[in-house]
Amino acid sequence: MQTYQLFIDNQWVEPDSGSYFDALDPFSGAPWARVPQGNARDVDRACRAAEAAFHGPWSRLSATERGMLLVRLAQLIEQNAEQLAAAESRDNGKLLGEVLGQVRYTAKYFRYYGGLADKIQGAVVPIDKPKVFNYTRYEPVGVVATITPWNSSLLLTAWKVAPALCAGNTIVAKPSEHTSVSMFLLARLFEQAGFPAGVFNVVTGLGKDVGEPLVAHPAVGVVAFTGGDEGGRRVAVQAAQHLKRCTLELGGKSPNIVFDDADLTNAANGVVTGIFSAGGQTCMAGSRLLLQESIHDRFVARLLEICKDARLGNPAEPGVQMGPVATRPQFDKVMDYIAIAKAEGAQCVQGGRSRSGPGYGAGQFVEPTIFTGVHNGMRIAQEEVFGPVLSVIPFKDEADAVRIGNDIRFGLAAGVWTQSLHRAMVMSERLRAGTVWVNNYRSTSFTTPFGGFKNSGLGREGGVEAVKEFLEVKSVWISSDLQMPDPFIRKY
Repeated sequence: MQTYQLFIDNQWVEPDSGSYFDALDPFSGAPWARVPQGNARDVDRACRAAEAAFHGPWSRLSATERGMLLVRLAQLIEQNAEQLAAAESRDNGKLLGEVLGQVRYTAKYFRYYGGLADKIQGAVVPIDKPKVFNYTRYEPVGVVATITPWNSSLLLTAWKVAPALCAGNTIVAKPSEHTSVSMFLLARLFEQAGFPAGVFNVVTGLGKDVGEPLVAHPAVGVVAFTGGDEGGRRVAVQAAQHLKRCTLELGGKSPNIVFDDADLTNAANGVVTGIFSAGGQTCMAGSRLLLQESIHDRFVARLLEICKDARLGNPAEPGVQMGPVATRPQFDKVMDYIAIAKAEGAQCVQGGRSRSGPGYGAGQFVEPTIFTGVHNGMRIAQEEVFGPVLSVIPFKDEADAVRIGNDIRFGLAAGVWTQSLHRAMVMSERLRAGTVWVNNYRSTSFTTPFGGFKNSGLGREGGVEAVKEFLEVKSVWISSDLQMPDPFIRKY
């Protein structure tokens, strides 16, 4: 069982506390690696290293040179994708094939932002003052703190780190204490790619020991966080106390809306993918299925047919369709919500049970679960379960679907299934969500922004928009007239 060290200033160093904790395999329940338990002093070392790199070797590189390093990193991620995926899958229990695809796509984020690094341009402003030349320039903020969850550690880190480095910032990364190992492997690739010391640093540990000191550290200029809305609220409050900028990619309770004119086979596949991929442990999960009343019963029957033979098991084995829930506390939370739904009067027509015994390791498995008889006021329809649990809610018409879809504190994503272009346009305009998928679900790309409305977050990740979250804009005025006017008379 390998013991890892903190990665600070391109050095592998012991934690200040001298303490370590076990990384647990969600399938077997057994420890498989030892992770350093960082604290505020480790955070300070990492932030000082990042700040020194920002003012030193990193800032002396041209934007083109920074971009070339990002492209080199992308190549190394591709070359080491299987090792990275194996570590992350063992940490969080997601299917190895799914994680491998994510890792390979992670490389594309670094390649995209590597190409964008020397294309960040200001503008010459046609100012309304004589003999004055004005232009804008974009400059990096400084040190960026990234705090990421356990469900997609590498990909969600890339969503933050790649645009931040593209903009010229430096990084202190805190992964979830449940999924730290893949971040150490990524740090090795940063070192191998030739990034200057201090540009990318990794400090692991608990939120109270590492996350809070990281957000509060005076060297940090931007905090980029992904997690639940309660955690995001705490980060936002703490960042505001220090007047720090923050981006928050938070939770969701996304409506997946199926109209009676949809291609029902395609829609059923999309609904199952939208909620049961990754065991429902994704912020964009389509956990509320809104079904037009005229197709309710036959569409539910189609879902049951798809889900009845779902294969649960070891995520490393080919053919397995769902792995375990990532952590024991999360498993308990999902089972609690299933009990809550039943107590509220919802009808469990599929799943609703845990699985244990031979082939199920430590038993952190929850069957694909479907509830009907749900109304939008129930807790199972309003609160994020973050597990393989689908709530089915009937609706009458477009107006009813919009009302139900928007009647939630979240606004991360939504799906619409229809063959009417007019309906697709109307629904995409009226749904209050940062992403609306029409006749598909869970599509993402490095070329386009992703983020949420309402309690689903602040800021955007992906596309050119993401780089702007890590830049300051400066307005420069140059006068061609050396004679300043009378200081007591100002002309507008």
